[in-house]
Amino acid sequence: METAKAALKRLRDGNRRFVADVRNPDNASSHARRSEIAAGQEPFAIILGCSDSRVPAELVFDQGLGDLFVIRVAGNIVAPSQVGSVEFAADRYRTKLVVVLGHSQCGAILATLDELKRPSENQSRNLKSIVDRIRPSIETLMETDLKHDHDALVHQSVRANIRASVNHLRHGSEILESLSQNEGLLVVGAEYSLETGEVEFFDGLPADFSFD
Repeated sequence: METAKAALKRLRDGNRRFVADVRNPDNASSHARRSEIAAGQEPFAIILGCSDSRVPAELVFDQGLGDLFVIRVAGNIVAPSQVGSVEFAADRYRTKLVVVLGHSQCGAILATLDELKRPSENQSRNLKSIVDRIRPSIETLMETDLKHDHDALVHQSVRANIRASVNHLRHGSEILESLSQNEGLLVVGAEYSLETGEVEFFDGLPADFSFD
């Protein structure tokens, strides 16, 4: 299994191809590839991303069948089932890289900001469970000057929520902590731009790491 740094570069290269609208022909979902991975998988990265239909991880990173272990949930939140899914892949497949992938103009973030501004009386308890996961990481931003700049507030809220999910994965699981300390597991945060298609890795990159 490749290192976390090698996996990061592989994701960045794939995203650059996606932005340039150049597909890697080796990533085609061919019959041969389906047959090759039918007996088992070795994903080189785990992606915890948002369910937004505009952010499919395999396309955004130009990867094929069997390359990524993808967990998608509105707002890229971290609840017990998401932690367990990451633990499963990291422990079972020895995957060294976990990426929390948020995105610009996230609907779950916008819904949470709306709820903070105008609390609803009859919100679905299921939707409320998502909002309640996001709320702690962004409500303090509402008390700053960002409240006067909607676009800046949304941008900073998206990033704060990504950081919160990254922190939860790093410190909310004994399994993941052990793998980080002893096996080279890396958990990083990234934001996908709906406008440009680019992914920016901004949280948790090793100090000595470079994409160049």
